Amino acid sequence: MSAKNEASVWQGFKAFLMRGNVVDLAVAVVIGAAFTNIVNSVVKGIINPLVGAIGTTNLDNYSSCLSASCKGTKGIQIMWGSVLGSTLQFMITGAVVYFLMVLPMSKYLARQEARKRAREGTREVVEVTELEVLKEIRDALVARGGTGHDARWGDRP
Repeated sequence: MSAKNEASVWQGFKAFLMRGNVVDLAVAVVIGAAFTNIVNSVVKGIINPLVGAIGTTNLDNYSSCLSASCKGTKGIQIMWGSVLGSTLQFMITGAVVYFLMVLPMSKYLARQEARKRAREGTREVVEVTELEVLKEIRDALVARGGTGHDARWGDRP
């Protein structure tokens, strides 16, 4: 590969990394990894002991046997407890991400949009109000005895 091709490849890679979507994705992965540790701690420290009050503290111990007997590695076992644990971890992760990230960001963006609309609406009202004031001034001048036209200005409307 020539030096020119290496430079263009490097520039292309650099441009790819600097695009907003890639940076946002990298931040999401790092935040997701941090939340995963928190959620795993919540499941192990709170959810599993609560489940353990009615059974075992390790959800992986819940299973069903499809064969006549399941001892050790013999028999066909369905490990539905591990599926339940993973589902709970997924639900908790989703709830944490939604309530701590998505919902506040949605509310923030909605407030920003409302402020923007309010500013735009205020500008329109001011323009309309100024136009109305000018019309009132014109009407007052006409009512005071003028025709509304001045010979110096010609017959412009």
